[in-house]
Amino acid sequence: MEKRIITTQNAPAPIGPYSQAVLVNGTLYCSGQIAINPKTGEMSQENIVQETVQVMENIKAVLNEADMDFSHVVKTSIFLSDMALFQEVNVVYSEYFTNDFPARETVAVKGLPKNANVEISVVAVK
Repeated sequence: MEKRIITTQNAPAPIGPYSQAVLVNGTLYCSGQIAINPKTGEMSQENIVQETVQVMENIKAVLNEADMDFSHVVKTSIFLSDMALFQEVNVVYSEYFTNDFPARETVAVKGLPKNANVEISVVAVK
């Protein structure tokens, strides 16, 4: 097994004992991203649209570090603080995935780290 830890300063540093992503035999397992701005360390929570954009940009940075992009993503998991946010999150999400969509699940959860409203994780294959 070939295993490599993926780390970039262009995405938030982990806030616990985990890696931003792990690349194993061509498959990238990305940890969930919330809307932490990697430059400031602060949450971007002006509104759900901006929060989701920051999440997707964080994912993009991790993918880029592994020499991948959104076209390599085969599975996403979206966690929301409230299903009422689904439509607005989905609009932003659809700007990053335009065809050959990955498999996906979206669930509402009781709480997310740092009171985030959205967290997204992805699995990508090269």
